[in-house]
Amino acid sequence: MFFLVSFDYEDAGYQTAELVKMDILLNGNLVEELVTIVHKDKAHSVGKAICERLKDSLPRQLFEIAIQAAVGSRIIARETVKAYRKNVLAKCYGGDITRKMKLLKRQAEGKKKLRKIGNIEVPKDAFIKVLRTQPDK
Repeated sequence: MFFLVSFDYEDAGYQTAELVKMDILLNGNLVEELVTIVHKDKAHSVGKAICERLKDSLPRQLFEIAIQAAVGSRIIARETVKAYRKNVLAKCYGGDITRKMKLLKRQAEGKKKLRKIGNIEVPKDAFIKVLRTQPDK
C-alpha cells in the first residue's frame, strides 16, 4: 500500500541564535575531532553527555585521565578515567606507618610525572561511539 503525499512550505527566513564553540580536552590537550558548535543554553548538558560517553569508551591507563568540555576558557563539564593501581603495600607486613606512607608518596609522584608526559591515543571506535549517539534534546 503506497500513499502519495505532497508537502508545501515557505522559507521563514533566518533567525539569530546564541551558538558557542565547545572544545573537548583530554588532560588539557584539545581533541580537534570532537569540537562541536552547540546552543549556549544546551552547552552544559551536551558537554556532560559527551564527557560521560568518552569516559565509558576510553581504555584505562597507568595514570588518571581528565576529560573536560570547555566553552572558551571556561570548563563546563568534567569526567575522570581512573588509573590502574598496583598494590605497593603488599610487601609491607605491619611495622612503622612511615614506610607505607613513603611508598604511597613515591607512587603518587610517579603517576603525576606520567600524567605530564603521557599521551592518550583515542581509538577510532571510541570516536564513533561518542559521535553516533546523540545527546538528549
